[in-house]
Amino acid sequence: MNNNETYYRQIDLPAGDLHIYASDRLFQDMGSKVLEMANNNLQIPNIRYMSYTPDAHVGVGTCIGTTAVWGAENGYVSPSIVGSDIGCGMRVHVTNMQAEDLKDVRLRRKLVKAIEKLIPVESHARGYFSDIRLEHVLRKGLHGLPGKYVPDSYTPRKATSLTHVESSGFRFNEDVLDRLPEHVWHRSHRQLGTLGGGNHFVEIQSIQLHEDNYDVAQQWGLKDGQVIVMIHSGSRAWGGAVNQYCSSEVAKTMRQLGHGTADPKLQFAPIGSAAGDTYINLMYSALNFAIVNRHLLAYAVREAFRDTIGSGVELRTLYDLMHNYACGEEEGEDSYFIHRKGATRALPGGHPGNPAPYLTTGHPALIPGSMGTASYLMVGAAGGADNYYSICHGAGRIRSRNATKQLVSVDEFAASMRVGCEDEIVVNHRALESILDESPQAYKDVDQIIESVVGAGLATVVAKCSPLATVKGV
Repeated sequence: MNNNETYYRQIDLPAGDLHIYASDRLFQDMGSKVLEMANNNLQIPNIRYMSYTPDAHVGVGTCIGTTAVWGAENGYVSPSIVGSDIGCGMRVHVTNMQAEDLKDVRLRRKLVKAIEKLIPVESHARGYFSDIRLEHVLRKGLHGLPGKYVPDSYTPRKATSLTHVESSGFRFNEDVLDRLPEHVWHRSHRQLGTLGGGNHFVEIQSIQLHEDNYDVAQQWGLKDGQVIVMIHSGSRAWGGAVNQYCSSEVAKTMRQLGHGTADPKLQFAPIGSAAGDTYINLMYSALNFAIVNRHLLAYAVREAFRDTIGSGVELRTLYDLMHNYACGEEEGEDSYFIHRKGATRALPGGHPGNPAPYLTTGHPALIPGSMGTASYLMVGAAGGADNYYSICHGAGRIRSRNATKQLVSVDEFAASMRVGCEDEIVVNHRALESILDESPQAYKDVDQIIESVVGAGLATVVAKCSPLATVKGV
C-alpha cells in the first residue's frame, strides 16, 4: 500500500459536500458525471451526508456506490438511491472441502452442470419451489419458509440459516401488498430460487486467509484453501415491480410539492407522505424476497454438491447481506434513515448492530470481484464510523455492456478465464460470447478497490477468494 496515496477527499459542490473514499487514480477515473449526479442528490431536502465508495460509477438517478443519510425525523426516501434491484446482495456458504478436492477440471464441470439443473439461468425459466407461498415469504422473510427449506440438519454443529444473516426478515404494513397486480404475483412466484442475469452469479471459490486477521478468520470457522460458495442476486420481478409502481407514485408527489432537480430520473418523497411510506413498506417486502431468494439459491447449490460429491458435504451459512436498500439505523442516541446503493454495511467488532454470532469480531462483509478475478471477505474497522460503516459492494463497471462487446474480444475473455488449462475457471455458458459484457475487462480492478477501502480505514481483509467455477444467468 502506498503511504503517500490519498484515500479520502471532500468535494465542495454547489449543493453541499460530497465525501469520496477512493485512491487518487480511482477518483480521477470516475469522471465529472458522478459529481453532477451527486450535486443533484444533494439537493434533496434535509440530506445530512452523502458519500461515494471507490467502485462508484454512473447509475440511473444516482451513482452505484452511494451512501446517503437523513435523520429519522424530516427524512426523505428515494427509489433512485435504492435502485431497481431492491435488496440485491451477497451470500456466502462455507464447505468442509479444500481446493485440492476440486482440482480435477472435469469434476468442476460436473458440479456446474448439477447446479444448472437446480438453478434456472434462462431469463424466463421457472424456479423449482412452487410449494412455497409467496405471501408468506414477502411478509416474513426467511421465517415464511417451510421447515424443509431451512436445512440446518446439514450443518449439525451450527444452525446458521437464521442467525448468520444481516436480516432474516423485515416487518412492514402488509396492506400495501394489494397495490401490485396479480400478474406480478404470478411472475414473482415463478422466480423464487432463480439467479437473474447481468452481474448475478453463483461462484465456487477457494480462500486464502490474510495474516493480519487470522484470528478473526479462525473465529469465523475459515481455513486456508477452504472451498466456499458466493452468491449474488436480488429481488427479481417483485423488486422491479415495486420500483416501477412506486416511482410513478413518488413522481406525482414530487410534482405536488414542487420538488425536483436537473435530473428527472432522480425521485424522492418525504417519509410520512403517502407515496414515501408506500415505497418504504413495499421496499421491505422486496428485501424479504431477495433474502429468501439467495437462501433458496444456496439450498439448490447444497443439493447439487451432495448429488455430485456425496452426502458428507456441508455448506453452512457464513453470512448474507444487502447492498441496495434503505432503512432506519441507530448509532448511539441518534437515529438515521440510511440509503445504500451499491454499498455494503461493514460493522467492526463490538458494534451492537452486529448479529449475535459476530458481536465480538464484526460480521463478514462480502465483496465480489468481476468474473475471473478475486473476491474478498472483509470486516469493518472503527474508522468506518466516519462513513456510516459503508464500504464498496464490488469492483464497479468501467465501461457499458455495449462498449465492452465492442472493445473486448472473446479470446481476451477466454484467456482471463484460463480456458483450456487445468486451472480453468469453469463457466456454465458454452459460448463466452453470450456473457462477454460480464468479462473482467468491463470492470475496475477489484484489488485497487480493496486497497482504497483498507487505506481509508473503513475495513480490513480477512480472506481473498479465488474463483474455481462460475454459474451465470442470461
